[in-house]
Amino acid sequence: MPKISKSSTKKPTVKTKKTVKTKKIVTAIQKPVKAIKKLATAEKKLKAPIKISKNYIPKDTEKYMCDKHLSFFKIKLTEWKKELVKANNEALYHGSMDDNSVSADIVDQASSYTDKAVEMKAINRQIKLISKIDQALLRIKDVTFGFCAETAEPIGLKRLLARPVAHLCIAAQEKHEKEEKVYADD
Repeated sequence: MPKISKSSTKKPTVKTKKTVKTKKIVTAIQKPVKAIKKLATAEKKLKAPIKISKNYIPKDTEKYMCDKHLSFFKIKLTEWKKELVKANNEALYHGSMDDNSVSADIVDQASSYTDKAVEMKAINRQIKLISKIDQALLRIKDVTFGFCAETAEPIGLKRLLARPVAHLCIAAQEKHEKEEKVYADD
């Protein structure tokens, strides 16, 4: 009979060792999950949009193309794009409304035709500008905005404030224009 009592005492000790091992496994699994959650919250903090005031203007004293600068130019470009799209839509709508009035006078028809041709050229220029704005917004997303496409030198805040769609620095732009002029003369 004493043998039975010894075996009964050994079984509970074995069971407690097994539960200790399973607890270690559970804690080992929980630690990476906590680390992943920390990384996910850190990524969310990094992607939070930068809030700037409406009258903010980038300064030379700030780091070139910091988050504030990129946010400022993104807002400026998107507002400019919205204005151009709205103006194009209105011009196209009003242009189509004018088609209904056909004049019997040949001079009036010629004048109307010339006006429409000028309007269409303006709309085409604005469409090209919208595509340049889209390219600039992609450069902002890629964080290459503000740097020359040829030399990778900073374009400069003054130039970007004057022409936000600029993708070349002044030296590269002058070189490009000279080459364009040489080929146009041939």
